[in-house]
Amino acid sequence: MKDVKLPVALFNGTVATTNGLYSIKDIDAATAKRYIKQNGFLSAIGHEATAEVMSDLLGENIKMNRIQFHQQVGQFAIAFKLNIRPQEGDVLTRKEIERIGFSLKLMERLE
Repeated sequence: MKDVKLPVALFNGTVATTNGLYSIKDIDAATAKRYIKQNGFLSAIGHEATAEVMSDLLGENIKMNRIQFHQQVGQFAIAFKLNIRPQEGDVLTRKEIERIGFSLKLMERLE
């Protein structure tokens, strides 16, 4: 891991928040915990059920925080990615999220 002082952004999807070049790869929960322990975190999670699942998964109190966020060069983000795309307008419950399944992605803005 790079010695980056910027907080790790937490997203509820893999989104490019601004123009740039990004690296995206799979990450497990234990590695995600190390990133946020080392750098702190900033929630940009826009859905309550996702914030609940992420809180349990990462062992942190992660609040829903619908903010406009721009990832900086060198900044890491951990993205929560559902295994399927829900229907338009669906707001999933925690149970539905757990049934569908998900993965975590590590996103780094390279330039």
